[in-house]
Amino acid sequence: MKKYYEDKKYLSIVDDILEHSEFKKLGNYIHHGGTRLDHCIRVSYHSYKVCKFFHLNSKSAARAGLLHDFFFIDNLSLDIKTRLKVLVDHPKYACNNAKKCFKISKLEEDIILSHMFPVGIRVPRRLESWIVNLVDDFDAINERIINWIKQLSSAIRIINKQS
Repeated sequence: MKKYYEDKKYLSIVDDILEHSEFKKLGNYIHHGGTRLDHCIRVSYHSYKVCKFFHLNSKSAARAGLLHDFFFIDNLSLDIKTRLKVLVDHPKYACNNAKKCFKISKLEEDIILSHMFPVGIRVPRRLESWIVNLVDDFDAINERIINWIKQLSSAIRIINKQS
């Protein structure tokens, strides 16, 4: 996480969100094997860098990337049917929370609401929205793979100790 906090330009864009007491609570929620806070920071930073490279609105990508999963439901405690409903509906929860705590632009709203496409039905309307959507997918897959490797490695160690 260190590299995100060394990028002064990025921090100047998102510092108010990172320091907000409600936003910090995302650190208490497990998400793809890590915390929801860490996931949001990675999605935000990588979306910011990609948009900056392509001369798109990197500021909105950074801010909406942080806020795309800004909701407070513990997925691990839910039955499968409710989990699926939250999977589809959480962009609305995140957008409502973002609007309560921050002033967000129409672009940022689109990014947050469409980040689950095609699982969610809202199609991204801008390139920045597509980028956050793809970065979010990539990060979620990466988190899962890393978690599986850790579990496999742990299992192998246990088997080796028993041998």
